[in-house]
Amino acid sequence: MQEIKRHAFRLGLPLCAMSTHQGFVTPDKEKRQRNVDLTIGQIETCYRLGIPTMRVNTGRWGTSRNFDELMKNRGIEPPLEGYTDEDGYPWVIESFEKCLPTAEKCGVVLGLENHWGLGLTPEGVTRIVDAVDSPWLQITVDTGNFLEDPYERLEQLAPRAAFVQAKTYYGGGQWYEIDIDYDRVAKMLHRHNYKGWVSLEFEGMESYETAIPKSLALLREAFSA
Repeated sequence: MQEIKRHAFRLGLPLCAMSTHQGFVTPDKEKRQRNVDLTIGQIETCYRLGIPTMRVNTGRWGTSRNFDELMKNRGIEPPLEGYTDEDGYPWVIESFEKCLPTAEKCGVVLGLENHWGLGLTPEGVTRIVDAVDSPWLQITVDTGNFLEDPYERLEQLAPRAAFVQAKTYYGGGQWYEIDIDYDRVAKMLHRHNYKGWVSLEFEGMESYETAIPKSLALLREAFSA
């Protein structure tokens, strides 16, 4: 890991964030604890690499057969039999609270992404972040994960944004495609005084060799206005 950090330094490449996966949406207490331990280890990896923020997820019920089925259902997934989403929120909140002492000690801001599971809606994301109520758990805003009413929903998250992942879909999306107005998104984030990183997350089918330069030009033009 230290060789990676040294190599990035020589390239003038800031290691600005790390993206991780964990799952706390389960009635299995031992499984939740394993995911807490995993997340703590990921925070410590960020610390060793000098990375200041880490994307985290709520996790999901796992009742879809695979990710293709989840996307076919537009990210909506039924809970396990005998449970509801209301059962899941305390599990997620408690799990993040267990991670926060390490995040604070290491100086790593956790950014809860508007992703699948209990993070599918802005209300779900803000409910968890507000309940934990810590400067070490904020929000990673993903511009492509709200499939309906994206701008209104992104607006709800923008005041707590710690990091922004900006999606593009040149060549068409693998599961879905959203025509995102980045001039509008940039104005919204500027209005909420966001001054942090905007990270390109390319999810199109076009070759990265042509799509990434076009994507960066699009984002730079929008966010420099």
